[in-house]
Amino acid sequence: MFEFSVDGTLGAARAGTLTLPHGVVKTPAFMPVGTRGAVRGLHPAEVERAGAQILLGNTYHLHLRPGEATVATLGGLHHFTTWHKPILTDSGGFQVFSLSALRKLDEDGVDFVSHVDGSVRRLTPERAMEIQWALGADIAMAFDHLAPGQASHQDTRDAMERTLRWLQRCRQRHEVLAALAPDRQTMWPIVQGGADADLRRASLAGILAQGGWTGVAIGGLSVGESKTAMHAVLEQLAPDLPRERPRYLMGVGFPDDLLEGIARGVDLFDCVAATRNGRHGSAWTSRGRVNVRGASLRLDESPLDADCDCECCSRFSRAYVRHLFVSEEHLGPRLVSIHNIRFLIRLTDIARERILDGTFDAWAAGWRARYFAKGNA
Repeated sequence: MFEFSVDGTLGAARAGTLTLPHGVVKTPAFMPVGTRGAVRGLHPAEVERAGAQILLGNTYHLHLRPGEATVATLGGLHHFTTWHKPILTDSGGFQVFSLSALRKLDEDGVDFVSHVDGSVRRLTPERAMEIQWALGADIAMAFDHLAPGQASHQDTRDAMERTLRWLQRCRQRHEVLAALAPDRQTMWPIVQGGADADLRRASLAGILAQGGWTGVAIGGLSVGESKTAMHAVLEQLAPDLPRERPRYLMGVGFPDDLLEGIARGVDLFDCVAATRNGRHGSAWTSRGRVNVRGASLRLDESPLDADCDCECCSRFSRAYVRHLFVSEEHLGPRLVSIHNIRFLIRLTDIARERILDGTFDAWAAGWRARYFAKGNA
């Protein structure tokens, strides 16, 4: 279990195969986000038909409701949700550190106020591991201290160094939990350090100094810094990241960001933007974004994207999808969410094919030209 092979490369871009307890993931791959154990508004079968190989679950939200003990009693997250393919759970760090007015940090962990019932909870590196072990995900993420994009250099350094100290505690607790079932779950560390190249390299060096890992995540990006800065971080890290391990860019999932990440050696992505944009009527297409509420679509019998094979584009017209949104029918947001998820998954699937056949660079250049032709940004 937890094996990864690089099937082909083209420059920094990679195509790989990740083997996990609940299945195989061909990379590069996009992970739809099932925050509370469900991809918002969608049936698991719809997500599977969209091509999803792996889902992300959120430790913070699942801890608050229904609680990891409930999930464990009901057979773990796979059985509870009926999603039987791989699952990765984040540690809850992003959510906790987003609650700046409702949390208190010390070296041991973080106290925070539940948005569900107002109760005060405490999350430590050890508890983050225990919760994720109870949930039963294939991949558990280390508990990290996320500094916002606008943080000072000193605050970013402090958060990065604390993340390394917490990583030691995460690993120690996870090794105890996994001692009797080592093939059940693996744990991945998270590289932090903001947009500072030296801090990022120090973070990665500290991670690698703690021993071997089955994968490495890059966190703390897409939190307010420019895309140019994000690209620079990925380029600076790429030469030092272990070639034989998968690389996961956390919380990044707009179409052009996926393409740029793949070009810089990233293997896995996740983001809520696909379904969030879908619920608000913003569809990604090969010719840029489309506002499905727009009056220009009222008599448009073409699909959202003529190049897409999703359950929305293969059956319904733009005019009908617009009608659903204008009429406030629930089917509208569901269809565009399905489309956006399929769009990202198909993008990563095609990228994999182009890496393997040696045409990735030319294909990516053509994709960008079409996607940004109308000024999409």
